[in-house]
Amino acid sequence: MTTRKIPVWSPAELHRHLNEGSRLSILDVRNQDEFDTWKIEGKGPIQTLNIPYFDLLDLEEEDEEIAAAVARAVPDRLKDSLPRSGPILAVCAKGDTSAHVAEGLRRLGYQAFNLEGGMAAWGDHYEMRAVEETPRFTLLQISRPARGCLSYLLASGGEAMVVDAARHIEVYTRIAAERGWRITTVFDTHLQADHLSGGVALAKSMGVDYWLHPYDSIHPDDLLPATFSFRYLEDGTAFTLGEVNVRALHLPGHTLGMTNPLVDDRFLLTADTLFIGSIGRPDLGGRAKTWAPLLYRSLQRVLTLPDHTVVLPAHFSHMQEADDQGCYCATIGALRSRNEGLRMLSQGLEVFTAYILEHLPEHPPSYDDIRRVNTGLLQVDEAKASELELGRNQCALSHGKTG
Repeated sequence: MTTRKIPVWSPAELHRHLNEGSRLSILDVRNQDEFDTWKIEGKGPIQTLNIPYFDLLDLEEEDEEIAAAVARAVPDRLKDSLPRSGPILAVCAKGDTSAHVAEGLRRLGYQAFNLEGGMAAWGDHYEMRAVEETPRFTLLQISRPARGCLSYLLASGGEAMVVDAARHIEVYTRIAAERGWRITTVFDTHLQADHLSGGVALAKSMGVDYWLHPYDSIHPDDLLPATFSFRYLEDGTAFTLGEVNVRALHLPGHTLGMTNPLVDDRFLLTADTLFIGSIGRPDLGGRAKTWAPLLYRSLQRVLTLPDHTVVLPAHFSHMQEADDQGCYCATIGALRSRNEGLRMLSQGLEVFTAYILEHLPEHPPSYDDIRRVNTGLLQVDEAKASELELGRNQCALSHGKTG
């Protein structure tokens, strides 16, 4: 039997369609608990149907071709649930079983595609956008769209700094090599809880300093110190990168050591202090009521910066938060009225704290072990790393009432 090559969308193609707001439908054949934890989201609603693979499949014989069984089952089990026009993307965990589903759909006349590599590949896909690109200075925003994670690579005079590197450090080394930059500094704004940091590994591979605030070098639950060496960040720590100056602002609240770099007095990399649509949650250390006043004062300090200062967060919650160029950024002036968390500052600490406590999402259990990995207290292999990072980040306050 001749094996047919099933048309696929790569993660990059999927992102392009999502970013452009293209019309598409998704048939996700993972188990319901996996689907409920993490699904593909775009700028607008996507017609998505979740039916577990084995619920869709009922082989008449052990050696029956899987695509044929899918084609036989779809008319009865999905009926009118799938649109006859427009592309349908078949999705599974790793892109294997969904290939058979896509083939079965195509035999029925659907315009079906398979997501190459499945949700695993989608979760590890990166995109890059230039926030600023001039002969003097370049600032790149590197996004992990499936998880809503953002990191940064800034360069001037051939020297580069990486801020909040994800664990796939080859993303940063490749970009730097292609552009002829030498990575001289690796900077983590805080002890990450939602994803595994690549900061220590990147700094080691480049033979450069790794910078972190000492308050965030201790696991907040275990109270054990990090197992690696690092340079101490503090409020006012200054860096010179070619022609550009970077100044560290200690802005505790999300964590005790949260430190945000102010770049060229124009760009504030706010990490998990301030997002486009929300503000950071202060409860991941188990002390929401105690840390809320710290966040209150830190956000007040952010608002003392000029209105033209560009906020560049470490996460986004929705693709529609991006600007026309696909960058997740906004000026402080724009966020004063758009961001509900910032608006709550004007009502005083007591009201702000009550607002925080009312909008806290659940604490993901995996976050405790992620912080253990990020302090060197726990070692994991690639499979476990992927498992810990499953799903979108949950570092912002709940969006139930936010703008």
